[in-house]
Amino acid sequence: MDELGELIHDLVSIPSHEDETEAGDAVEQWLRAETDAQVRRDEAGNVVARRGSGDTSLAFVGHHDVVPPADGQVDDDGYVVEERDGRLYGRGTADMKGAVAASMCAFRDAEVEGAELLFVSFVGEERGGVGARAALDDGFHVDYAVVGEGSTGYSAPGVTDVAVAHKGRRGSTLVAHGEAAHASEVESGTNAVYRACDAVDVVRAIEFPETAVLGHSMRGSVAVTEIDGGTAWNVIPERCEVTVDERTVPGERAPLARTEEIDGVEWRVDQDLPPMACDDAAFADLVLDAATTAQEGAPEHVVKPHATDAGWLADAGTTCVVCGAAEPGEAHTAGESVSLAVVARCYRIYREVAERFG
Repeated sequence: MDELGELIHDLVSIPSHEDETEAGDAVEQWLRAETDAQVRRDEAGNVVARRGSGDTSLAFVGHHDVVPPADGQVDDDGYVVEERDGRLYGRGTADMKGAVAASMCAFRDAEVEGAELLFVSFVGEERGGVGARAALDDGFHVDYAVVGEGSTGYSAPGVTDVAVAHKGRRGSTLVAHGEAAHASEVESGTNAVYRACDAVDVVRAIEFPETAVLGHSMRGSVAVTEIDGGTAWNVIPERCEVTVDERTVPGERAPLARTEEIDGVEWRVDQDLPPMACDDAAFADLVLDAATTAQEGAPEHVVKPHATDAGWLADAGTTCVVCGAAEPGEAHTAGESVSLAVVARCYRIYREVAERFG
C-alpha cells in the first residue's frame, strides 16, 4: 500500500462517530509534520491549514467524523479496516476519510502561486454541519472550495464527476391540536388526527419546487414520513404530529406554511440543511477540466441528491463544487468501501485544481 493508502487506513482505523478528537489529532499532527502550513485547531475541533498568499483563496474541504459503525465494522480492537481487490473497507472509507487523505496530500504537494490554499476538515458534518456552522460563526471564510464528498459514478460507472449543485433538506413537524373527549361522545371533542389529515392533504397537493443550476435541472420533493397521535383506543385525540421531509433546491422552498391555514395546526421547522449551487461557471469548468485530465473517462457536471457542508459554505458566500471518490450507495452502509485507485485519482484532481487555480 502506498503513502496515500496508508494514510487512509490510519485515519479510518480511528473511531470518530462519538468523539472526533483523536481523528482530528491525527489530521493536525500529519499536517504539522508534512507541511510548513499554518495549522489551527479551533474550539469546535475543526482543523484548518493555510499556505501561500494571494487575492483569492481556495480550500479543499472534508470532515473527519463518521456515522456509527455497523456490527461487522468493529471488533475488540476498534474499527475494522480491510483491503480487498483494490478497495479499502471500513466505516468512513467512502464518507469521507478517503477524500480527506487525498486532500491532505494534494494540499501538501500542489505548487501554487498567486492564491492562498487551505485544507479544512470539519467536525460534526453527520450531525447537521455543526463544525462548519461553528467555523462560519467564528468568521471563517474562503472564496472557492472543492468539497470532497462523493461524486463518482453519477454520469457513468467509475467516472469521477463534478457536482455543481446539491439538494438540501428541510425537516419539519406539523402539530395538530384538538380537544380530548370520550370516543363515545364524538361531538364533545375536537379530533386532532382529523386536523392532521387535513394538513397532510395540503402537503400532498404541493408541487415539488424546481430550478436549474448551470443548465442542469433540479427537482425537489416533499413527503410525509411519520404520523403520531392519540393516547388510547377510546379517547378522541387532542394532539397529532406529522413529520415532513423536504428535499430543497437552490432558491426554492415548498410553501408548507399553507398547512397553518387548517384550524389548530402549527408548522415547526426542525432542521434546514441548505442546498448548494455553484455560482461561477468558470470555476466549475476549471475543476471539470482537471477531472478530465486525471482519468480516462469523460466526467460531467452533475447534481447530487444529498446535502453536504458545501451548502453551509455556499450559503455564506463561498463558490463551491463537490468532487470526491465515494460512489452512490457506499456511504453509511455495513459494507462501506472506497476504491484506492479512485482516491488516487482524486488526489490528482485536487492537485491539478490548485495548480491551475493559482
